[in-house]
Amino acid sequence: MKIPAIKQLVETQTLESLRAAEEQLLNEETPAFEIIGEDEGEKLTHVFGAIFILNHMEDKGSDFKTALREFTQKVRVSIN
Repeated sequence: MKIPAIKQLVETQTLESLRAAEEQLLNEETPAFEIIGEDEGEKLTHVFGAIFILNHMEDKGSDFKTALREFTQKVRVSIN
């Protein structure tokens, strides 16, 4: 997981385009925009992260750093 890749998606894509990319990756199709990642799994992680952050910012009224911190904490908990 690369934070700059997630940040780039949050800054350049809409929630709708990210959801479409998620669907395309799950169906082993090529998304309409470039997603940084070494493989499809990493790309999907970046898309999941961007979707989580955009939803968190909208639902909680938080800024990017707060939403990113929440996402990375959830990732750490899921790994442990």
